[in-house]
Amino acid sequence: MGSGMARNLLRAGHQVAVFNRNRAKAEALAADGARVADSVADACSACEAALTMLADDAALEHVVFGSDGIAVSLPNGAVHVSHSTISTALARRLAAEHKHRSQGYVSAPVFGRPEAAENKKLLVVAGGPADLVERCRPIFDAIGRQTFSAGTEQWQANAIKVCGNFMIASMLESYGEAFATLRKADVQPSVFLEIMSALFGSPVYTNYGRIIAEERFEPAGFALRLGLKDARLTLSTADECASPMPVANVIHDHLLSALAQGQGDMDWSSIARVSARNAGL
Repeated sequence: MGSGMARNLLRAGHQVAVFNRNRAKAEALAADGARVADSVADACSACEAALTMLADDAALEHVVFGSDGIAVSLPNGAVHVSHSTISTALARRLAAEHKHRSQGYVSAPVFGRPEAAENKKLLVVAGGPADLVERCRPIFDAIGRQTFSAGTEQWQANAIKVCGNFMIASMLESYGEAFATLRKADVQPSVFLEIMSALFGSPVYTNYGRIIAEERFEPAGFALRLGLKDARLTLSTADECASPMPVANVIHDHLLSALAQGQGDMDWSSIARVSARNAGL
């Protein structure tokens, strides 16, 4: 995800320094014009905005709060833009820390798989003070096809992101259950997929439906273990808001079952295999 976003920033004419804990991933962007930084602090030096795209809360906490992390390295007045899918609690902690250090912070999680990141087709959901969000608009325009404002509180964008991922996971679960039943009814999955694609008119339904129909779960565009992490974040947000989400609990348990069956590094659409196993397939 981060590589595609960095390339689009470069294509838009921005000066970009890149850092990855796996240096080879950062060096792959040098040919596109990026400066490969030796550390987080090096990447942040003299920058206007530090963008992060990391797997989970722990990874982001390490990069931000480490001894040479973003918090101590970002210049006064510069902005940290977090594109990661993280907890609302961490978003609030980041907002407070950056404010204390006279730095800006915007939560801007994105919707889209790696190919969408590469092709500038991400949907960006930005949360934070209106002036900061507007200041970051050139960044969002460079990496995505549309930007939405979540509200003036940064964590509100993260609440939208985890609930959006819940909606996608609900679709994956529904497809898995439907395909399991139709396979037992001796109906070709491709027939059902064609009908559903016409009914919903959504590339998300079509693309994920095709992956499940063809059982093409590797290589993963979004690993199932990360989908389980997002299900936990969804339920955590629901707890904060005292909002029951019974379907989210079912999806969480099915993702956990899939993880127990060794599917953690498969695409999260492989949740469909849980329904298939339950159907005796």
